[in-house]
Amino acid sequence: MANTMPQSTDTERRPSSMASEIKPQTDLEKSSSIDHTPRLRSASSDEESTIGYDEPQGPHDDLDRIPTAASAIARTLSAVRTRESGKSLGPPPDGGFQAWSQVALAHFVIFNTWGYINSFGVFQTYYTQTLGHPPSDISWVGSIQIFLLFFIGTFSGRATDAGYFKVTLAVGATLEVFCIFMTSLCTKYWQLFLAQGLGQGIGCGLMFCPTLALISTYFVKNRGIAIGIVASGSATGGLVFPAVIMRMLPRVGYGWTVRTLGFISLATLIPCVLFLKQRLPPRKSGPLVEWAAFTEMPYLLFAIGMFLNFWGLYVGFFYIGSFSRNIIGVSTDRSIDLLLVMNGVGMVGRLVPNLLADQLTGPLNLLIPFSFATALVGYCWAAVKGMGGLWTFAVFYGLFAAGIQSLFPATLSTLTTDLKKIGVRMGMVLSVVAVAALIGSPIAGALVERDDGNYLYAQMFMGSAIIAGGITLSGARVTKVGTGLARV
Repeated sequence: MANTMPQSTDTERRPSSMASEIKPQTDLEKSSSIDHTPRLRSASSDEESTIGYDEPQGPHDDLDRIPTAASAIARTLSAVRTRESGKSLGPPPDGGFQAWSQVALAHFVIFNTWGYINSFGVFQTYYTQTLGHPPSDISWVGSIQIFLLFFIGTFSGRATDAGYFKVTLAVGATLEVFCIFMTSLCTKYWQLFLAQGLGQGIGCGLMFCPTLALISTYFVKNRGIAIGIVASGSATGGLVFPAVIMRMLPRVGYGWTVRTLGFISLATLIPCVLFLKQRLPPRKSGPLVEWAAFTEMPYLLFAIGMFLNFWGLYVGFFYIGSFSRNIIGVSTDRSIDLLLVMNGVGMVGRLVPNLLADQLTGPLNLLIPFSFATALVGYCWAAVKGMGGLWTFAVFYGLFAAGIQSLFPATLSTLTTDLKKIGVRMGMVLSVVAVAALIGSPIAGALVERDDGNYLYAQMFMGSAIIAGGITLSGARVTKVGTGLARV
């Protein structure tokens, strides 16, 4: 009895002693009681949200995983954030109705951004005749459009990564259409600079980079051809807008001609705003500029190479009309026909190279020879003395320049391994290219004036800038994969 009584007392005391050590469980802790069934694991970060399963290994492992109140609350908040950001959707669909419908809608975004800008050669000719300003002054209107389209990409690309694609697109489309209608009321140079240059440029910039970044998230193997179809919107717009101007301007005048362009943009942008859809969950945190990307030598050389390419690229588009009238002596309608041909063959130049890049070579391997070919055609422009040579120049320059324009975003996508950063990294390169596009055509215009109305200096500037870009892009390829055969 003496030996058993202390044990009994000890046993009776143990529950009260344990009661002083065990705190009441919260609801969150009760919901996390131990069992031996597979348990759901939720992990969330700014980069991705995933769901997986943990298999219990033994009783000690289960005890190690008993949640504290803090960890349970953290997991609950993590689950809430996961639901807000959207679940991870797995790999891109790379096809199907959803993906290709996004491509079709994005085609019309580029139709209204690059397509309108590629038509500026018509405006360049008309404004030079009616406003009495030199070509270099007029080209600033088109150049500021291109600059803002690229430069705004730094901000609109980051906004897309953060989940604000729809808002960014809607604001850009509204501003674009509004400024086209305001352009129809302009009678002075400064008014055109504000409405067509600044206003439309900002609107285009809010739409362009987010749309390309969006399409990149829907495709992997077919990304090149998808971007090529989207980019061919610039060829479609480059055919439609000049044709409308050519037919309507002599009949209804400048005001209603430009208003008609505004109604075309309104009708084609409304479906884009309504039905384009962001696929990936937002990446709320992250810098506006990822400076570390410029420490990657392939990315840095690619940015420099595209700066040089775009420094000279738009000289041909802006000045073929004035060259044909002032040097060859053709009519205004025939000069517009040249621009239509240049933009029309761009459809082939945007689709075929991207198809080949997807199936065979990779985009960078094609971008380099297209740069050299464009530069060669630019040098040959200096030898043109009649309409036969000018038609040939329009066809080949439109073809190769279109290849550069469409392979540019496709190549950038291959240099970005994390698709959730595609908006930021694309916006950074677009900002670099923006400066080149801003100053390239005005420099060419100043060279035309310095050469007493001749175009030789401008033609040499164009060809030299683009060939330097091709050399730099070759360096980007070497630093990426070396000198051997490789798909990149």
